[in-house]
Amino acid sequence: MHYLHAALTETLRLYPAVPVDVKCCFSDDTLPDGHAVRRGDMVNYHPYTMGRMNFLWGDDAEEFRLERWHDDDGVFVPESPYKFTAFQAGPRICLGKEFAYRQMKIFAAVLLYFFRFEMWEHNSMVGYRPMLTLKMEGPLYVRASPRRSTRN
Repeated sequence: MHYLHAALTETLRLYPAVPVDVKCCFSDDTLPDGHAVRRGDMVNYHPYTMGRMNFLWGDDAEEFRLERWHDDDGVFVPESPYKFTAFQAGPRICLGKEFAYRQMKIFAAVLLYFFRFEMWEHNSMVGYRPMLTLKMEGPLYVRASPRRSTRN
C-alpha cells in the first residue's frame, strides 16, 4: 500500500483537485517572506503551482516520481502539509483527507484488480482548465481490458 499511497500523493502534488485557493486572515500576521497581512485580508495560494516549484521539490519537480515519497526501505514518508498543500494545512486541513485516500485506494485497487489499462492514443495530450476544481480539457483515451484471472 505504500506504493499506491505514493502514486496517489504524487498525482495530487502535480494535479491537485483544487488548483487555487483563498484564505481570509483571522488576525494580523507576517508571511514567511516578510509581507504583512492584516485581519480580513484575502490571501491566495496555488497548490497547482506549488507542486511544480523547483524550490520546494527539486530540479525534477515537473516529473512524476514516486521515489520522492519513499525512504530507502520503500516506506511512505509524508511531507509537511505546508509543502504538499493538496489537502491544505494547519487548522483548516481537509477533514476528509484520510477518507479521500481510502476511497481512492479502494477504487484504484478494484479497477486494477479487474482491468488492465493502456493509453489508446499514445500521442494525445491532455489539457487542464483551472476552475474551482481542476478540470480536464478534452478526453483521455484509455483502453480497459479485463484481466484473464477475473473473467469467470
